[in-house]
Amino acid sequence: MDMTRWLIRAAGTCPDWPAVAHGTAVFQDFGTLANRAARFAGGLIAAGLKPGDRVMIAAANCPQYLEMLYGVWWAGCAAVPANAKLHGAELAFMIANSGTRVCFADAKLAGAIAAESPEGLERLIVVGTPDYDVLFAADPVGAHLAGPDEMAWLFYTSGTTGRPKGAMLSHRNLLAMTLAYLSDVDTTGPGDRILHAAPMSHGSGLYLMAHVARFGVNIVPESGGFEPDEIAQLTRHWRRTSMFAAPTMIKRMVASDAVIEPESLRTIIWGGAPMYVSDVKQALDRFGPVFAQIYGQGETPMTTTVLPKHIIADRSHPRWEERIGSAGHVNPVVSVQVFDEDDKPLPAGEIGEIVVRGETMMLGYWNNPEATAETLRGGWLHTGDVGSFDGDGFLTLRDRSKDMIISGGSNIYPREVEEVLLTHPGVREVSVIGRPHGDWGEVVVAYIVGEAGEEDLDALCLSKIARFKRPKHYMHVDELPKNNYGKILKTELRARDAERVRRGHHDGDDT
Repeated sequence: MDMTRWLIRAAGTCPDWPAVAHGTAVFQDFGTLANRAARFAGGLIAAGLKPGDRVMIAAANCPQYLEMLYGVWWAGCAAVPANAKLHGAELAFMIANSGTRVCFADAKLAGAIAAESPEGLERLIVVGTPDYDVLFAADPVGAHLAGPDEMAWLFYTSGTTGRPKGAMLSHRNLLAMTLAYLSDVDTTGPGDRILHAAPMSHGSGLYLMAHVARFGVNIVPESGGFEPDEIAQLTRHWRRTSMFAAPTMIKRMVASDAVIEPESLRTIIWGGAPMYVSDVKQALDRFGPVFAQIYGQGETPMTTTVLPKHIIADRSHPRWEERIGSAGHVNPVVSVQVFDEDDKPLPAGEIGEIVVRGETMMLGYWNNPEATAETLRGGWLHTGDVGSFDGDGFLTLRDRSKDMIISGGSNIYPREVEEVLLTHPGVREVSVIGRPHGDWGEVVVAYIVGEAGEEDLDALCLSKIARFKRPKHYMHVDELPKNNYGKILKTELRARDAERVRRGHHDGDDT
């Protein structure tokens, strides 16, 4: 089974049903989408591409995204979807590293890519121009019948600690991920909708296949991104709408004055980072029982654990707060363990590295056998995340292993401290890091967005957690450094903190 089969089925079964919407207007039905994909593939083949070649899509969310993605698969090629907020030099690296011969880009990114003259790139085509349209003049071709382990999606990691690596995702990986979504995350029926307010190059785009498989509608906002007022308008027009969102997006929706009607929402899936318990409660109070959580990473996309809607909504459960603070139970298509430093399984309650294996586990890293061997050693994907299972099988994420603080020989997990600090009404955002210290190894430092005073915060921590875990310094800042998906960049925060220490600004406001 490859990714084109579901589109072929939909085009044969219900060709006139809407497949893609742009804003409130239907952009393509299934018959048109399949025909465009077949012609697009014909154009790629006429240009000399062959099965296995890589084709980059470097564009902000647009309604043409599906015809490009399915057209690439129809031709037997592998898609390389790229974050539209990357710098031209970063995109050029990905093009050269992946051996991309043809890149489709929006006008803004095309200029940035061209300025870098990426090695090996033969054609740079701007979406929506005559050079793009001429591809569809080709005769439609039959879909390439891909083997299950042929690469479908080359997913580049964020690269926060060095050059990004390309995780090779096969058709088998995407099939298993899609079935897991339909099974435990978001039961989807014919005509149901997904709104792509998050980047289609990453989490949101990975869920478009499920809606093609179930004859649903993929909706692209006219803005191409996340605007609460636009979400309110689109969900009123397209009822029973789901969307994938980072926690920061959900917080913005909760705080917004936009009239987003809870009854128009089917499911809001959050991922990319944990949500704090206080934020989950506020979101439930605002929108009701529409939330599900997934935990995964590009190397096993969206499918390590899942916290389904019915568990998040069950306030009557005696351990409800613990459960909504967890990452859920194991996804049905994988096995998950917690390993010690010797790669031995740990029992429930013990903290170690989270490892995964199963049908969604990547083939490996593109042209990087050393990193592949290290990450996939012993047949398990080593995530680099730290966590523990409870007795009921719920996984709680502690932190990335590199974010754990060791102070005076004791392990301190920043998220535990952050959860406490966020219960203070004067704390809007927080990030806890370790600062190197000559005597203790590290000391705990909390960066705070908000007005809460140090004495209040100290008293709060002392009432909730062990004394050695409380921050030794509280730094008030206007904002925290984040990446394009709203994740707080602790690596960047640690670098800024080191510079503050070098300049002698150890305490107080960031001035």
